[in-house]
Amino acid sequence: MATLKTMATADTPDLAARADQAARAVTRTFGQRLFFLPGTHIGASYRPNKRLRALLEPWNYWWQAHYVDCLVDAGRRELAAGRRFDGEARPSAGRLASRLVTTIRLRNFLRFVNSYFDDMAWLAMATLRLEELAEATRKPGRRRNARVRESLTLQFDSASTEDLGGGTFWNTARDFKNTPATAPVALYYARTGRREHAQGLLDWLNARLLSPETGLYMDGLRISGGDTVLVPDIYTYNQGPVLGAMLELGGEANVRRAAALIEAVRERLTLKQSNVLKSHGDGDGGLFTGILLRYLARAAADERLPQHARDAAHAMVLDTADAFWKGRSETETPTFSKDPLRPASETYPPGSAVELSTQLQAWMALEAAASLA
Repeated sequence: MATLKTMATADTPDLAARADQAARAVTRTFGQRLFFLPGTHIGASYRPNKRLRALLEPWNYWWQAHYVDCLVDAGRRELAAGRRFDGEARPSAGRLASRLVTTIRLRNFLRFVNSYFDDMAWLAMATLRLEELAEATRKPGRRRNARVRESLTLQFDSASTEDLGGGTFWNTARDFKNTPATAPVALYYARTGRREHAQGLLDWLNARLLSPETGLYMDGLRISGGDTVLVPDIYTYNQGPVLGAMLELGGEANVRRAAALIEAVRERLTLKQSNVLKSHGDGDGGLFTGILLRYLARAAADERLPQHARDAAHAMVLDTADAFWKGRSETETPTFSKDPLRPASETYPPGSAVELSTQLQAWMALEAAASLA
């Protein structure tokens, strides 16, 4: 099969600068104090909005978890470059991430536990990466991060049961086991040394939710009136943490499956004979493709994978990030489109509200590209 021509190359000189600009756009536009409290930092769900109305806006816990992850990405680049992404007069990315974790607890009624196990898995992984950043910068990590993971690990253990043969429940209703919860919990287990548990969850996904027709992972299995109902929807999001868990665990079978998954993504989730990934609009879907790109970037750098798989992952990351960049609004703090093949001026006409999720997605895409430079 012919290789599609890429629109960008790994040696593009401004990939880190692009990621910095996305980081500044999100932190300056959406970052705010919680209830005007000093020392707090949280991402507004949308802009523009009125300050008093913002106090009543929906609470999107998992958007904030990915905000932490993006700040950790920026923090790692700060460490490599020896400078802060937003100038020396402003807080470092790591400092903002730490404030954000503290503020998530405050906003979540003084606890980190919530009703959705996938939300908690993303926060647990983000705090793990934040701890690693603290160690890399030779600054003492906060015991809070360890307490977060101790608390949330108990939640994952309670949700990962033998009902339906394995997997992890999506939320505390315990009537839906799905890829969005099972895959990030598997990845979290793999990163924290519980490899057998992680592999068990992956095996369940492979047995129950891997589509033989597409090679992609379907959404989940719902318990309804005593019956088990397959939800066959395919999302970019679900493929990302599955890929990440496979690569984290390694081994011949997992690496082989990872290569096959990358090919299925390239074949079925890209747009218009390009290497640009499809997106899923706004709301929660506004994050989906950015999450997949994070793990495709890791695949592109993983020498255990065959070269064709690495090349495909590399092309999808760079070209999707490039599309988001080219479609941005031309302002000092740009707005990024929720659709990589349509400009922001079209997807967000003047006066329309812009959601944090879509801006984090573009930031994730640009961080993924910068990691390959």
